[in-house]
Amino acid sequence: MKEQDEYSAKGDRSGWRAWIGCFIERVKDNNKEDAQALLNECFSKQDSGEFDLKYLEEIKPRFFAIVKPEAVGELTEAMGHFASRLQ
Repeated sequence: MKEQDEYSAKGDRSGWRAWIGCFIERVKDNNKEDAQALLNECFSKQDSGEFDLKYLEEIKPRFFAIVKPEAVGELTEAMGHFASRLQ
């Protein structure tokens, strides 16, 4: 998830797109559709201006529930980086 530096919490979709690919690769095989739905929800919140630190904290468990165990560290790092940009 090294592409995380390329995305912006302020709505830069090009960077988000790079991060999506990395995230989807790290999702458990049987949760790919759930991952896409979760990402779509995040984009919707972002578009409506409702994606804030509080929302990120609320959805974190949903992300961690679908990611492969070996990717938890990377996801934790990426979410921490993203959260710092929301503050």
